[in-house]
Amino acid sequence: MSRQAETGRGAAPPNAAGGARMTGDDRRRQIVRVAMQLFAERGFRGATTKEIAQAAGVSEAIIFRHFATKDDLYTAIIDDKSCEGLGGGLGRAEGGHEGHTAVDAVRHWVGEAMERGEDAAVFEGIALKMMEHHQRDPQFLRLLLYSALEGHQLAQIFWDRNVRVMYEFLGSYIRRRQREGALRGDFDPLVAVRAFTGAVIHHSLNNTLWDKDPARRILNVSNEEAARAFTEILLRGITDGPAAAQGGAKPRPAPGVQRGKKK
Repeated sequence: MSRQAETGRGAAPPNAAGGARMTGDDRRRQIVRVAMQLFAERGFRGATTKEIAQAAGVSEAIIFRHFATKDDLYTAIIDDKSCEGLGGGLGRAEGGHEGHTAVDAVRHWVGEAMERGEDAAVFEGIALKMMEHHQRDPQFLRLLLYSALEGHQLAQIFWDRNVRVMYEFLGSYIRRRQREGALRGDFDPLVAVRAFTGAVIHHSLNNTLWDKDPARRILNVSNEEAARAFTEILLRGITDGPAAAQGGAKPRPAPGVQRGKKK
């Protein structure tokens, strides 16, 4: 990719620091960011390259200089988002780089707890990171929803690179804990992964789509409270004893449902 300065119509003005125009790499990243915002707002079919160019302050020729087709632009978005995690969106590992995958991020956050078999810490940590990422990047879920509803290839690519891999990774952890006798052996580990991640993603979707309006808000809980409650519900269903047996923590009451005021 060219490192030369952009000179076409609509190129960025000189910056205040060094007077240099935006480099090719910087321009490419800017176009991807603008495209993600428009696709998240209008869908992939609803946003045109002309609108993306206008929002980025460049000509369509500049767009096609960096991305030969609209599909190339979609692929760049996937490359940017693919290391941000499980179909529910784990962010890049702290202190890491853009090459980190979703599995790398999970190992970074809860790897030690996994090695020690501290199930509550594992699932609570994953749930919290997912919800924090959704809160920081609301475009993430909107992009996935649009891509799935419109039958766009972005959804399949993201599923193959992230969701499927994370199902296998978490499923293998649950199988290990079943062999060790810590978890019941009479359920499919992938069903447990679906139940757990489904609860987390549904919670984030409600926060993104509905709960910004106080009149429609059902739950008034922090991410920490929600992660703890979802973990306890999961572990009470897949262990023979209380969730307290996992990681040595005592059960804590789940946050209440808001009906007029926080309980």
